Amino acid sequence: MVTVAGRHRPVSRARVVRAVRAVVGAEQVRASVSVTFVGPERIRRLNLAWKRADRPTDVLAFSLPLPDGSLQGDVYICRAVAAGEAKKRGISLGEELLRLVIHGTLHVLGYDHPEDAGRVRSAMWRRQERYLAWLG
Repeated sequence: MVTVAGRHRPVSRARVVRAVRAVVGAEQVRASVSVTFVGPERIRRLNLAWKRADRPTDVLAFSLPLPDGSLQGDVYICRAVAAGEAKKRGISLGEELLRLVIHGTLHVLGYDHPEDAGRVRSAMWRRQERYLAWLG
C-alpha cells in the first residue's frame, strides 16, 4: 500500500505511487509506504527531533519492521529544499522530487549511504539513479 499527502506538484500522485511500487517490487520486499510532502519548518522540526540537526533537509525516512516480516515506512520530502537542489543541479523540480521519492523508499527498505561527499558514489545512490532512469 502507498499513500501520498501534501503538495507534490509537479510530480503527480500516480507517479509517486508508481515509483514506490516499482522500487518495493523490484527489491522484492513487502512494505507499506506513506510519502508526505511538507514545508521547510516541518521538515526542520522532524530533522531536529530524529537526527538532532536543526535545519531543513530534503528527505527523511523512517522504517518499522512488522512481526509478519514486512515493513511500514514513512517518507517526508521538503519540496522547498528539493527546489533549491534542483536549481543547483540544473534539473527540473519534478526530476528531483521523483529522485527523493526513490531515495526515501530505499531508506525505508534498509539502504543507507555515507553523509559526506561519498554519498553520490555510494551503492545506494547508484541504485537510486538506476531506478530514476528506469522510471524516466
